[in-house]
Amino acid sequence: MAVPKKKTSKARSRSRRANWKLSAPNLVPCPRCRQPKLPHQACPHCGYYKDRQVLALEEEA
Repeated sequence: MAVPKKKTSKARSRSRRANWKLSAPNLVPCPRCRQPKLPHQACPHCGYYKDRQVLALEEEA
């Protein structure tokens, strides 16, 4: 079994973990309503995905 020969310093381990950042989600425009949406998901504004309505959204009057 592999065992480290020396203790890993706090600076070394923390600098290695410093690269774990969140990235902003990649948004694409909906081809139907041009609102930003996540790729490969139904549009939350119009309810369409691949030219078909998959979400029944209430119409605003």
